[in-house]
Amino acid sequence: MGWKTLDDMDLAGKRVLTRVDINVPMEAGRVTDATRIERIAPTIADIRAKGGSPVLLAHFGRPKGAPNPAMSLRPLASVLSDIFDCPVTFVERPSRKWIDAQPADAVILVENTRFTPMEEANDPQMAQFLASLGDVYCNDAFSAAHRAHASTTGVAHLLPNCAGRLMQAELSALEAALATPKRPVGAVVGGAKVSTKLDLLENLVKKIDVLVIGGGMANTFLAAQGADLGASLQEADLHDTAGDILAAADAAGCRVILPSDGRVAREFAAGAAHEIVALDASTVLAGDQMVLDAGDAAAAEIAEAFGTLKTLIWNGPLGAFEIAPFDTATVAAAKAAAALTRSGGLITVAGGGDTVAALNQAGVADEFTYISTAGGAFLEWMEGKELPGVAALTQ
Repeated sequence: MGWKTLDDMDLAGKRVLTRVDINVPMEAGRVTDATRIERIAPTIADIRAKGGSPVLLAHFGRPKGAPNPAMSLRPLASVLSDIFDCPVTFVERPSRKWIDAQPADAVILVENTRFTPMEEANDPQMAQFLASLGDVYCNDAFSAAHRAHASTTGVAHLLPNCAGRLMQAELSALEAALATPKRPVGAVVGGAKVSTKLDLLENLVKKIDVLVIGGGMANTFLAAQGADLGASLQEADLHDTAGDILAAADAAGCRVILPSDGRVAREFAAGAAHEIVALDASTVLAGDQMVLDAGDAAAAEIAEAFGTLKTLIWNGPLGAFEIAPFDTATVAAAKAAAALTRSGGLITVAGGGDTVAALNQAGVADEFTYISTAGGAFLEWMEGKELPGVAALTQ
């Protein structure tokens, strides 16, 4: 761990520039899911308890480097105030003089950092301006740590810096899962396309003991081995790549589990007529048949494999979990992982939008060891890439 936490910082009487992610979904001016705000509340509380005053930096939406009233953070001030249980003061154009005129324990919300192109360009002038507003920099936005922006990396080089509580939790969970895991360690990688997760697969097979491949991705691997999967989603141009990944896994001693059977239907619709079909290199489906989920035997094999592990990382569903009955394998596997986590035998770390939605659907998200809300940053960390926002905290 090369980064400091709030426990390492003297914050008494300091203005603490705090990068947060409050890019929450809204409808008709109302927040429909405040999870991201709730998860930064401990950081705000700890800064204030240590005598500091949080000055919040955040983005909202994609304003493309120009002010956009529809993407202003102003409406969020009252929501933050309710969740933090203290007043939150919004400011459009802050200055250090104005900030110092606020109460010593004030929580200040600065307007959308992306209202200028200087943010995403990591412009040194903007980083200097932001640094002038505070005495200490705290990054609590792991979800933006894969972006080299002025508010995520530039300013971190100019002030004493540390990770906030959410950033600390994310980094600790991911380091425990990949950097120094309890072995054996396994991963579930699912989703529609191999092409979106090539770097992830290539990195994982060198570091883990068991790899479960699910969703449309599994179809590409099965087809690469010779299966004719009819109208199933697959990427024919990646058959050679799939073969290379399997060869790399074999060379590294990583066991790859592909679905041994699948739920097959002729239409992608809720409650569609379906059958369970064995899947291997010799499978031949009709031209209008689609594999939309792993089958019962596959789900049982996956659950059995989980029982041999000490650490499990999960990114992506095993099928078209959005509609029944093609959520069956994902739900069954998720419940198996949760049961092992409850018993204390398995550390489970999951992340990615579809993954979180699938685990919520299975009713087990609260039972996993850690659920990341970071999306792209979570994926890039698993791919073995250096995240600029994290690197800035270690320098």
